[in-house]
Amino acid sequence: MTDNKLKITFIQLFFFVLPLTLMAGFGEPIKINDHWKFSLGDVANSASLEYDDSKWQNISLPHDWSVKGQLSPTLASCTGYLPGGIGWYRKTVDVPIGKKGGKVYLYFEGVYNRSEVYLNGNLLGKRPSGYISFMYDATPFIKYGEKNVIAVRVDHSRSADSRWYTGSGIYRDVWMIYSNPVHIAQWGVYAYPEETRNGSKLNIEVEIDNGKESDVNLTIVNELYAPDGKLITKDRKKLTAKSGKGNKILTSLNIKNPTRWSLTNPKLYELKTIVLKDGVEIDKTSTRSGFRTFTFDPDKGFALNGEWLKVKGVCLHHDAGVLGAAVPREVWKRRLQTLKEIGVNAIRTTHNPQAPDLYDLCDELGILVLNEMYDEWEFPKRKWLEGWNVGTPGFQGAYDIFKEWSEIDLADMVRRDRNHLSIFAWSIGNEVDYPNDPYSHPVLGGEKAGGFTQASYGGYKPDAPNAMDLGNIAKRLVTTVKKYDKTRPVTAGLAGVAMSNETEYPGALDIAGYNYTENRYDSDHEKYPDRIIYGSENRHDLEAWKAVRDKKHIFGQFLWTGIDYLGESGRWPSRGLYTGLVDFAGFIKPRGYYRQSLWSDKPMAYLGTYPTPGGGSKDVTHVEKTPSMNAWPVWNYNEGESVRVVCYTNAAKARLLLNGTEVGQTREYDDNTGIICWDIPYKPGKLEVVGLDHNNNKVSGYAIQTSARPYALKIVGADKIIDAKDGVAHVIVEVVDEKGVGVFLSDDEVTCQVSGPAKLLGLEAGNNSDMSDYTDNKHRVYHGRILAYIQATGETGDDSIKIKFTSPWLKPAEVNIQGPGSF
Repeated sequence: MTDNKLKITFIQLFFFVLPLTLMAGFGEPIKINDHWKFSLGDVANSASLEYDDSKWQNISLPHDWSVKGQLSPTLASCTGYLPGGIGWYRKTVDVPIGKKGGKVYLYFEGVYNRSEVYLNGNLLGKRPSGYISFMYDATPFIKYGEKNVIAVRVDHSRSADSRWYTGSGIYRDVWMIYSNPVHIAQWGVYAYPEETRNGSKLNIEVEIDNGKESDVNLTIVNELYAPDGKLITKDRKKLTAKSGKGNKILTSLNIKNPTRWSLTNPKLYELKTIVLKDGVEIDKTSTRSGFRTFTFDPDKGFALNGEWLKVKGVCLHHDAGVLGAAVPREVWKRRLQTLKEIGVNAIRTTHNPQAPDLYDLCDELGILVLNEMYDEWEFPKRKWLEGWNVGTPGFQGAYDIFKEWSEIDLADMVRRDRNHLSIFAWSIGNEVDYPNDPYSHPVLGGEKAGGFTQASYGGYKPDAPNAMDLGNIAKRLVTTVKKYDKTRPVTAGLAGVAMSNETEYPGALDIAGYNYTENRYDSDHEKYPDRIIYGSENRHDLEAWKAVRDKKHIFGQFLWTGIDYLGESGRWPSRGLYTGLVDFAGFIKPRGYYRQSLWSDKPMAYLGTYPTPGGGSKDVTHVEKTPSMNAWPVWNYNEGESVRVVCYTNAAKARLLLNGTEVGQTREYDDNTGIICWDIPYKPGKLEVVGLDHNNNKVSGYAIQTSARPYALKIVGADKIIDAKDGVAHVIVEVVDEKGVGVFLSDDEVTCQVSGPAKLLGLEAGNNSDMSDYTDNKHRVYHGRILAYIQATGETGDDSIKIKFTSPWLKPAEVNIQGPGSF
């Protein structure tokens, strides 16, 4: 490391405010997700207090109306062939007379999009962004001791406004918050670190809003608790809060030898902030916390707590198949745990801030987060309507609000999320520099100029937006981020690196993300020695990973994608893009097991098969240069047919057994392909692979078995307890033969019936080309299995929930789940 090279080191002691402590005061924040009314269509006078909504649909939040619509080839492929539109929501709330004199706020975690919020017929505000959390002061319009009506208009009439599925409606939680007129401001606690000679110093900023007309003398107490619940240290500071907003105190806590948050041991502390007036508590918030350091170096890459490592990341959109954008916490937890099992240690929130639950879970599970904002800036990108990259594109989008709202939205993202321990970088854009979509530059016009050829992107287009503007916009956005958080680097995903290198855009960033540009890793490292480079969006192939694994100066990659997602669909029939390690239902796909063999530190092995290319050539690479990383675990072929058996493993070698007898030869791991394979004649029975270490000791194994005809349904996985009023359980059903062997090739239709205090949220089998009805309780299995999402309804009485699955000609299956009523 030479002196002229940039090295960024952060000592991180981050704190994040729990959703339940958005703002405390007269009482805890109240989640108001139940008993809403909904109508699809722009109904006149819907904001009026007197409007009769008795014929509207009864719903609970979160709610995504698009995913409950019907798939149609007449709709846009970019948003998954699902509808948009305009919808209205209404809810009646009681505000006790005893709350008079305090503050009442309404907090929305996310509404897609262009929302207007009314209370008792009065407009509280408009928020065009569909991803930003926002809050309104409802106090001036509250009727204390009477009925109050919240009305929300959501305008997603520009239904093809995104390159992926967005959802429509109030798709995240909503809260009513009662507060003292003098209280901690929204997102008003911020903790940031500083190294000292004797340990670490935690600098804390607390912002107070004073809703009174006169000054108020306060005492602000900050207490830090260890993971075992013991008080470590505390601090008291006096503050004279002027009338209005922006009253701040800065203080610090000294900590010796803190336990560091890590990927394998994500220890969390708790910070309690208390506001006292005349010795009486008037507000408080409890904030989980943690300690870590990270370092970015242009030559060495990335270090967490002083240990150099590779970021093994995936890009994630915010939907969950049949659930659309309204994804419960339990669903995200299962998905993130599955990704971590594969070996993933980081996610990129493509291309927008996501629900608070996601960040909380990453903090708890030990997963790094690259938090991203914006897929387009001041001009629109192409939106494919008839299939990805085919036909005539559309140009709807959010570009029209960028000039007015970009800095406001970005600031709110940073302020909301800056205390999350898992977040290690902020991204201000994805592929906004894609050549000629929309920006152009003269470098595109030269023969192989800057690595481009004229044929690649249509050449230089002088009438298109000037790519030189990218640098100025980036500088403005970076300044906004740094105003609210100087402890993390700012980045972006660059699509046209060669073009952007002609501008000030890359230089405005602390770290530079390269999308699908592994061929520039070395040349740009040499040309820009101070630039910190990583793969912000990458293919799944082994060569793209080797470009990270074998290059010290490239600190990681983010695969496109971690999980299959709705939208950005191909030609009909196609629900979305099927490039995930995990499918819509959260099941690991073959490429997920292949990635696990590359990324996981735990011993693993997997078997997949397909007909031998070329019909059984003796040379296994004669027809197929690289064995497939998409081989499914099926062992049903014609007797004697030549079958290619592929093994994904991190073992040194592998042995193949058929019905207990070794077939083929024990083969060593091939670093050229990352795959061990055999061609063998098919014979029914049990096919098993044994992973061996260098001394031929068994370290892993995997087996598949020939199945007969479908005979019965079988519950192969189920959560036994739902421990929250609106909690969600996962139930996995498999089609099996008479011997209980899973029938991979089955596509039987399954019906789900729920009795007790619960409801079916949806059935998801993970089939991207199944364009049938997803709104009822029937669906076909895919690869012999299906997942049911069961949600508690909060009803009192019998807490026993029974879920029964039936299918024509198959034996049924059922499972009992304990509801939250017994807790």
